Amino acid sequence: MIVPMKKVSVVVETHNKGDMLKSLRKSGVIHIFTDNTRSPKGEELQKDSDNVLLIKSAIEEFAPKKAKDAPAQKEITRSDLSKLQKRLLRLYSQRKDLRESIVKDSLLIDQIKGWGDFEPKAINKLSDEGVDLHFYLLGKKEILNIPEDVKFIEMEPVDKQNAIAVIGNPLDSSFPARQFEIPEMGVVALRDRVEQNRVKEEEINSKFKDALCYISAYDTEIERLEMDINFEKVSSQMNSDENLCYVTGYIPVTKFDKFEKTAKKNCWGYLAEDPSEEDLPPTLVQYKKGVGIIKPLFDILGTVPGYREGDISEWFLMFFTLFFAMIIGDAGYGLIFLLAGLGMQKKSKELTTGNILIYVLSIATIIWGSLTGTWFGSEAIVANTFLKNLVVPAIANYPALFDMDASAAQDNIMQFCFILGTIQLSLAEVINITRKVRKKDISLLADIGWLMDILSLYFVVLNLVIQKPCDYGVVFPIIGVGFVLVVLFGSQKAGEPFSNGLKAGLGGFFTTFLDTISCFSNIMSYIRLFAVGLATLAIAQSFNAMAAPMLGGATTIVGILILIVGHGLNLAMGLLSVIVHGVRLNLLEFSGQVGMEWSGIEYTPFSETVKE
Repeated sequence: MIVPMKKVSVVVETHNKGDMLKSLRKSGVIHIFTDNTRSPKGEELQKDSDNVLLIKSAIEEFAPKKAKDAPAQKEITRSDLSKLQKRLLRLYSQRKDLRESIVKDSLLIDQIKGWGDFEPKAINKLSDEGVDLHFYLLGKKEILNIPEDVKFIEMEPVDKQNAIAVIGNPLDSSFPARQFEIPEMGVVALRDRVEQNRVKEEEINSKFKDALCYISAYDTEIERLEMDINFEKVSSQMNSDENLCYVTGYIPVTKFDKFEKTAKKNCWGYLAEDPSEEDLPPTLVQYKKGVGIIKPLFDILGTVPGYREGDISEWFLMFFTLFFAMIIGDAGYGLIFLLAGLGMQKKSKELTTGNILIYVLSIATIIWGSLTGTWFGSEAIVANTFLKNLVVPAIANYPALFDMDASAAQDNIMQFCFILGTIQLSLAEVINITRKVRKKDISLLADIGWLMDILSLYFVVLNLVIQKPCDYGVVFPIIGVGFVLVVLFGSQKAGEPFSNGLKAGLGGFFTTFLDTISCFSNIMSYIRLFAVGLATLAIAQSFNAMAAPMLGGATTIVGILILIVGHGLNLAMGLLSVIVHGVRLNLLEFSGQVGMEWSGIEYTPFSETVKE
């Protein structure tokens, strides 16, 4: 469920502002919205945070590949860490300059190495004696067009361009040639400088490598700086004058007692009230037992229900699990997911909600694959083992094993997909009706109309796709009644005259008509479960067919590799399909029918993440 919030404003004397914020932060219950308010101190803290992140990243460049080879972490005071940070930041800047110098010198070496080891000072000496040399880069055609009175020497190319040394006066500025500046050093001297700079760079690198034992301290410092930045944001946007200041935020009703105790202890004044319709409180979802395993998926998707949108987590979990099983469709793949989950749990040495979700999805996939007789896309595995006894012939992927017609089995699976879609979309309307009954909202009659349309359109879909009989003389009038209910009551609002809602409904007549067609297409879209599952099976069968002739003799290893790579790719594409199709059916079709936009802001309390 969505936990109700209290809108709370805390008032203190201005000189107690800092202490009040620290106490609020320590209690960790109030969500305070912060905007992009900027302050000199905040910008300074952000700069410090960016620099700490920069140096931490530079240190981690030298982390060993295996975690067991990492050095033991050492404790360090914040003051000493600050000194280390300043020293490493200075070294980082020096190393950057060294690397730029190395790159520049290396480029020069490549450019002039064909000229041999000359001494640039000798060129200056010639100039003092009246022999001026000017160097140019140009193309072959341009060399042919050099004026006859110009004396020049052709030299080894530079950067794949022809090079010349003009004796005496320089070429006219209009001539198509680029002047080349001679470096201050010759090739040998440049190479020596590059080598010296590399030695210096290596010495600096060793300093960064030595700091690997302070990575955990850097992580703590990053958290502390983020906490300080957030504190400064809250502080700088507080409303205050010479005498009083206050801050406003939202507290879940389940945590309000903790806030009250803190307020009484610190003698704060506060105002607590229910959020108004204009307020946009954050969302805190309190999951029912067993449903919380869906949270890792919500976190990955970044979806949060709006404060007033309601919680559909249990339905999302139930349907997503079934969609996942049908899209992956292969019990063998489900077994792989199960083993992967066990491996992850063994590595982390704890049972996380993510592990449990993997177990639920993998077991559901194994069950569905067993019912359809799909194990790594192989008919032989099912035909020659006890697994054949687990198959439901009516939905078997190898119906010939049960003397079933292939098209009949496919029609049964498609019908099952449409039944799923109708149930899920109808459930969305039942949720809407139940919610509006509590509010005594007359617009629930429009949701009854949508429910009538969904149930009726199901039979239309069956008739059009798999030629199931449909009595249109009964179905169309029901659809018409549902449509009228939506037009009459869909725009009704509490506290407003019925006539206003009727006018709005009639004004949106064409939109409602299009929405009814969309309702038909929503049911149709559930056929994707059948189509994607069938595609996964076909790909598995193709790789099996490719590998089969090679499984024997000298080519056995090649055949096994084809199976591993092929099924691995199929697994990856199946997971992608789950996101594209399985999640879509929940987030668009189902959520859209419920009226959810997932527009919420997650409840993130102003809290102390690092002990002061």
